[in-house]
Amino acid sequence: MKRKPISETPAPAADSGPARLRLLVGKVGLDGHDRGAKVIARALRDAGFEVIYTGLHQTPEMVVATAIQEDVDAVSLSILSGAHNTLFPRVIDLLKKAGAPVPVFGGGIIPEEDIPRLEKAGVRALFTPGATTQEVIDWVRGNIRPRGKEGAASTRSVRRAARIRPAASSRARRARARR
Repeated sequence: MKRKPISETPAPAADSGPARLRLLVGKVGLDGHDRGAKVIARALRDAGFEVIYTGLHQTPEMVVATAIQEDVDAVSLSILSGAHNTLFPRVIDLLKKAGAPVPVFGGGIIPEEDIPRLEKAGVRALFTPGATTQEVIDWVRGNIRPRGKEGAASTRSVRRAARIRPAASSRARRARARR
């Protein structure tokens, strides 16, 4: 049986109430290993969340622009390149500068000694090798809340203030269509 790409397969309805969480799964930097990000994206989608996958080789600016334009409730980053100490804080800083209160969590090959620094920078949760998809799903259900109508209204003003170009969103859509 051939599997459909993530963007073509309808997700089941979320069982966590009327508002369905929108999550962005991003691959930031030059890391070309995206199997884990795709597994997480599919697991979150199958759990009833709406998932937007950015594709490979995104800059922090592109991830933040997509997060704002897609009005996501949280951003999940997958970083296996060792650049986590730079990329996680950069995404968080750009979200703060844009006035977007979007929580960031993620995973990858992250040494134990780097985790406190990343948590101090604002990363809400980190999932290292060995974490199950169910652990990620349970954490999202317990810790991420929909931004609601207020989030959508504030995102429009943030988009104007940050001068986000619409092309970033269309790039994300093209990346999703290719998968």
